[in-house]
Formats: sequence, C-alpha cells, structure tokens
Amino acid sequence: MSQNSSIEWTDATWNPVRGCTQISPGCARCYAKTFAERFRGVPDHPYEQGFDLRLVPQKLSEPLRWKQSRQIFVNSMSDLFHDEIPTEYIVKVARTMSLANWHTYQVLTKRSERLSEMLENELKFASDLQHIWWGVSVENRRHGLPRCDRLRRVSARMKFLSVEPLIEDLGEFSLDGIDWVIVGGESGVGARPIQKEWVRGIRRLCRRHEIPFFFKQWGGVRKKKAGRVLDGRTYDEMPAITVLPMPTDETRQALIAEVENESTEEFQLA
Repeated sequence: MSQNSSIEWTDATWNPVRGCTQISPGCARCYAKTFAERFRGVPDHPYEQGFDLRLVPQKLSEPLRWKQSRQIFVNSMSDLFHDEIPTEYIVKVARTMSLANWHTYQVLTKRSERLSEMLENELKFASDLQHIWWGVSVENRRHGLPRCDRLRRVSARMKFLSVEPLIEDLGEFSLDGIDWVIVGGESGVGARPIQKEWVRGIRRLCRRHEIPFFFKQWGGVRKKKAGRVLDGRTYDEMPAITVLPMPTDETRQALIAEVENESTEEFQLA
C-alpha cells in the first residue's frame, strides 16, 4: 500500500493483485504496465515479474493496519475483476474492505460484466456499504458507455465513473444512478489528445444530474505543465465521505490475525 498517492482523487493505493492484460483502447498506454515493466527481472522487487498477473494474498490485511482514515484506490496496478482472478479471492478483498470500514475504498474496473454479476451475487454483502465505491472506466462510446450502463443498473450504494483517458467525444449519455464522475486526458509519450468541448460536455451532464465533477488532468507529454484548470478553475468535487469509527486496537488486531490466517490459503489464477 502506498500511503501518499500522487493520484489527485485518492489518498492511498492498495494492491492485493498485481498486473493485468489489455482489454480495450483505454489500455493502450497503461501507466501501470509502463511502470511495472521497468522492474521486470529485478530480484526481490514487487514487480520482478513485470506486469504479469499475480495474486498477493499477503497484502489482504493491510488496510486493517492503517489507523488513520484514508481514501484508498483498490488495485491501482491491476483490475480486481480480471477473469483469471478467482471469485473467492475477490470476495476476500471485499471482506477486508467491509471490516476496515474507517477507510473509503474506490474500486475501479474495465470488466463491468463481472463487476455487475458479482455485486448482485457474491458481493451483495458489500454492495450497499457507503464506504465502498464501485466504479468503471470509460474512454470512448463503443467500449466505455456500455460499462456505464451496466454499472447504472446494479443496486450498489455508491457508483462512479473514471472517464480517463478520454479519447473521443462521448456525446449525450445517461448518468442516472451515478454518484461521481472523474475526467482526465491521457498522459505520456504518444498520448492521444483531449478536446475541451469533450470535457465541457461531461461537465454539463454532471450539472444537469447534480453529480460531483472532478477534472483530473489535461494530460499530454508534459502533464504537469498542462495542469488541470478548466475554464479558469479546478474541479475537485467529490461525494460526501462519512468516516466511521475505528474499533479498539484489541479488536483490530484480532481482525488482522483472522484475515492473515485466511490469507495463507492457496489461491491459483484461473
């Protein structure tokens, strides 16, 4: 877990899974893959195996060790709903989130079909918890908007969109049932350009639906120089966060022991 994330809309990251595989145009210049592959072959580095998909069960108890409340981006370096990750393992990740409820969790996926199915079944116990936010990535109309529609149809308490990298105009689409929208351009060498009108269009939809709008970045090769100002201001809007009380140290230590005992089970990728 990284206690101080540089991602503008979160405080920390937690990666009980590492690595992923490409699924749509939004993956073409994946920052996580670029980072992980730098360390392929480096002995004892967390990314010694590069961006190969791996389960990291020893990470399952980490949020329980954090006493200070955090907004936590779950699997910033993977996708929890990858089809090779066992259902039982995903449930264990969600169980940790339900136990360490003094944090707010931001779960983001491109595998919206599996997310939707599990939220109605194996993850039903976590779907209505106010401190777990379920989100999908949206990059274009063809691949991204169907994810949005699937998410809108599930009965989870908190649902959000990460419209990043935004690579085309999304036009008019429904935000009914969505609680938060993040928008951002692609960054790095070869970044596909973003247009102001595309961003303004999504902002208008958010205003119409009274949804918090967060503009993350313009992106590009020099993303820091490009900044994140839209029409003279920054947009850091987020849903209201309710911080729940933390249990006693004794209770928390018992929960850590329970989760760590369970995490010694053997898990294999499908």
